[in-house]
Amino acid sequence: QVQLVESGGGLVQAGGSLRLSCAASGRSLSVSSMAWFRQAPGTEREFVATVSRSGDSTYIAVFLKGRFTISRDNAKNTVYLQMNSLKPEDTAVYYCAQRRFKGWGTFPFTAPDDYDYWGQGTRVTVSS
Repeated sequence: QVQLVESGGGLVQAGGSLRLSCAASGRSLSVSSMAWFRQAPGTEREFVATVSRSGDSTYIAVFLKGRFTISRDNAKNTVYLQMNSLKPEDTAVYYCAQRRFKGWGTFPFTAPDDYDYWGQGTRVTVSS
């Protein structure tokens, strides 16, 4: 069974930065795409960013490009989300997700249903 544990959330002022981490255990991280989603109160879960199995390819939601980056360290079984120039509208619970290797489909995977395992989330609050 895969377990994903997010960390790094917190309260930050607008314009600030945070780096979220997602540590995976129970299965090799390297076999799957990983992603970050977020969910603000009263809204649906929203795609943020994804990184390929190897880490060579990344895809960021269009409206976040230039501010957010995603990376992974397979040796540490960890995925990161670097968030810069944060805005109050970035306030949400951020979730890490992992897709099992299935041998089909084309990167990037951006729908929640594309992913098989989820963390509990880490809250990010951006004050104005």
